[in-house]
Amino acid sequence: MNAKAMILLLIAFATLLAPAAGLTQGFAGLGSDAQGFAVPQRGVTLVFPRDHGAHPDFRIEWWYVTANLETSDGQRMGAQWTLFRSALAPGNRPGWSDPQIWIGHAAMTTENRHYVAERLARGGVGQAGATPEPFETWIDDWQMKASGGAAHDQLDHLDLRASGKDFAYQLVLRAKGPLALQGDRGYSVKSLAGQASYYYSQPFYEVRGTVELDGKPLDVSGKAWLDREWSSQPLASDQTGWDWFSLHLASGEKVMAFRLRDGGEGYTSANWIAADGKTSPLASNDVVFEPLRTAEVGGRSMPVEWRVRIPSRGLDIRTTALNDQSWMATSTPYWEGPIAFDGSVSGEGYLEMTGY
Repeated sequence: MNAKAMILLLIAFATLLAPAAGLTQGFAGLGSDAQGFAVPQRGVTLVFPRDHGAHPDFRIEWWYVTANLETSDGQRMGAQWTLFRSALAPGNRPGWSDPQIWIGHAAMTTENRHYVAERLARGGVGQAGATPEPFETWIDDWQMKASGGAAHDQLDHLDLRASGKDFAYQLVLRAKGPLALQGDRGYSVKSLAGQASYYYSQPFYEVRGTVELDGKPLDVSGKAWLDREWSSQPLASDQTGWDWFSLHLASGEKVMAFRLRDGGEGYTSANWIAADGKTSPLASNDVVFEPLRTAEVGGRSMPVEWRVRIPSRGLDIRTTALNDQSWMATSTPYWEGPIAFDGSVSGEGYLEMTGY
């Protein structure tokens, strides 16, 4: 990419995603008006593999993998792979006139280090994109793609790779359960005012592969979770960010839970996913988040230990971060890292916190 194109891309990216002054835009502008983009509608049936691909008439979209990993000698670590699509206008156009901007984030987290890399690309020139069948998402040489043996769904078997300064990974993901539709059959409400997204997950991956940290290769295995979400106004104008948990329970069950912050009680949501994949969306008042300990991270105070309760399911856990300093120092910064938990049940998962 030439220097002029890169400058234009960075200006467009900053205009679209820079956090607004005050609360009028929500986190990174996601609470601003939909401005002619398509808006999620309740009752729309998600169709696969079509919906594994891009939705250019919506303003924001992501393909998001988090993996809890362990080496053969018991060293815990985490991996993140994310491709964001953000649109300056609806639809696709050829070449550099395409309004789609693509952003890639990759990270590796250990007890002592947090490695981060970011890639930026403009749509229309092949540098980044997403195709539903055969499934593939990519930005430069970072790639998530379907591999052989996908018996039921394009996301059943995936190869994942990314690299950055002092780290790289190549992982193989194999789904041991079905896709999970979040919210009301994939329609996920985010506020009392009705903002929503289309949202589904694949929370049942078993993972094997190799990571390289500071030039040292390590064989790893573990569990992974993929989130797919798209919208045009996923936040209300007074919502400043979110705290999002993906939890792998030792029982084989999975839990997705989030809190959207608005300066008051906030808006919460959760989904209980049985070991066989059956989903049970929970009422917004049935999940309680309580920050227990804060740490100074990225120049701000952030909660790195939490108590999470779902009384109707008997869940009462305390989460701890593998590394308090899991700060994604990217163009729009946020906290993202692996966690472990104990209490009524033990397990591991990931925590994402934005807008602090």
